[in-house]
Amino acid sequence: MASSETFDLTVIGSGPGGYVAAIRASQMGLKTAVVERDPIGTGGTCLLRGCIPTKALLHTADLWEEMKHGKDYGILADNLRLDFAAVQSRKNRIVTRLSKGIESYLFKKNKITLFKGHGRIEGRSVVVKGAEGETKVDSKNIMLATGSKPRSLPGIVPDGKAILTSDDILQIAEVPKSMIVIGAGAVGMEFASIFARFGTQVTVIELLPRVLPLEDEEISAEAGKLLGKFMTIHTGARTEAALKTSAGVEVAFRTASGEAKSVTADILLVAVGRGPVTDGLGLENTRVQLERGYIRVNQKMETAEAGVFAIGDVVTVDGKPHAQLAHVASAEGIGVAERLAGHHVDPVNYDQVPSATYCWPEVAGVGLTEAEAKKRGYDVKIGRFPFPNIAKPRIIGQDFGLVKIVAEAKYDEVLGVHIVGPHATDLISEACLGLRLETTVEEIARTIHPHPTLPEAMMQAAEAVYGHAIDA
Repeated sequence: MASSETFDLTVIGSGPGGYVAAIRASQMGLKTAVVERDPIGTGGTCLLRGCIPTKALLHTADLWEEMKHGKDYGILADNLRLDFAAVQSRKNRIVTRLSKGIESYLFKKNKITLFKGHGRIEGRSVVVKGAEGETKVDSKNIMLATGSKPRSLPGIVPDGKAILTSDDILQIAEVPKSMIVIGAGAVGMEFASIFARFGTQVTVIELLPRVLPLEDEEISAEAGKLLGKFMTIHTGARTEAALKTSAGVEVAFRTASGEAKSVTADILLVAVGRGPVTDGLGLENTRVQLERGYIRVNQKMETAEAGVFAIGDVVTVDGKPHAQLAHVASAEGIGVAERLAGHHVDPVNYDQVPSATYCWPEVAGVGLTEAEAKKRGYDVKIGRFPFPNIAKPRIIGQDFGLVKIVAEAKYDEVLGVHIVGPHATDLISEACLGLRLETTVEEIARTIHPHPTLPEAMMQAAEAVYGHAIDA
C-alpha cells in the first residue's frame, strides 16, 4: 500500500535527533514524516531507556542520599525506607508522559505524520512494515536517525536476569545487594552511583587507567577519588570472563599490576559502549557507506547517497570518532532540516559539545582538555578553584570538587572548562555559551556573579588563571 502523500523529509527514528529534526523541518515549512518501530512509543533510546529514566533514578538517589543525612540539616526522620517499586513507577510515569507528549502533542501541533513500523529505504521511498502490512512513503529526502544499542564483550552474553545491559537494568524489580559494573564511562558510573547510594555493594572494573576516561585527566582523577567513597573501583583492569553461578555472577579480571582476581555479585552490568543500529534499513541497495558499522557522513550529515542524510549515534563524521550524545543528535538534525529549507547553517563544532555525567559527584566539560590543548600546540594557562572554598556548596552539603579552566596565553581565550562537583551538568552551560562567543578569561572574571551561588566557582577559576582568586 502506498501513502497518498509525498513528503519533503522522512525521518527514520524518533529519538532526540529524529523527532527534533522533524519538528524543525516542519517549522521551516517542510512536509515531514517520522517512522518509528519501537512498540513502546516515540522518543528513542534517550527517552525510553536511556537519558530520561536514568536521570529519574539518579534524582531519587540524590534525594535519598540527602535524606540519609537529614540530621546534619536539623531534620529528623524515623524509619526512613526506600520503596523501590514506587521509584520505578515514578520513572515509568515520567517516560510515558514525555513519550506521549511527543506523539500526541508535538507531532500533531507541527502536522508531522507518524508511521509506526520498521522502515527501509527503497529508492526515494521508505517502506514501512507495520502491524497492518506495508506502506510505501514517498519522500524527497530521507534522514536516518536510528541511534545505537548496548554492546557487550566477547564471551559475555547478557541474559536480562543476571548479566544485564543498560536497557535491562532499568527494569529490575528490587535493589540488588551487590553488583559488578564493567565499564567506567558515563553509563557505567551513573548506574554505579545510583545503586551504590541505594545500598548496593558496587564493584567497577575499567580497562582504561581512570574512570570517565574521556574527561580532563585531573577532573577524572578527582571524580574517581570521590566516587571511590561509595564503591570499589578497579582501573587499568582487564575483564577475562564472566560466569553465572548459584551466587549470581563471578567476574574474573586482571588488575593493572597483572594480578588475577575475581569478584562475585548478584548481577553484572555490562556498560562497555554502544553500537550503531543499521539492521534492515536497506542500505545495501544505496550508495551509503558503512565504516565499522557506522554510517559515514560529511560535516553536513550527507551520506554518499544523494538525498539521504544520517545523524546521531549511528554516524561517523568524516571517519572521526563521534560523541553519542542526545544533544549532538539534536543539533545535527536541526542543521539538516534548516539546510533543506534553504538556510545556511554552519556544521556542528564538535570541540564545543558539552559532556555531562550525572553521577555523584556530577562531572561535566566543554572544549579542550588540558592534554588536548597542549597537543594542539597552545601555550596553555590553567585556573582551578575548589568548591569547598565558597559558601553555597557548604550550604547545600556538597562541598567537594572543583572548576578547571583551560585557556591560551596569547589572546586569553578560554579553550575548555571542566567541572566535578555539585550541579556540574547545569553549571557547564555558562561555559558552553562562553566558548561559543570566544570569551576570554578576563571576561568571565569581570562578569559579576550573584552571591552566594555555585557559579561563583566559575568566576574564581577564571581569576585563578591570573593567580588572584579571592577565596583561594
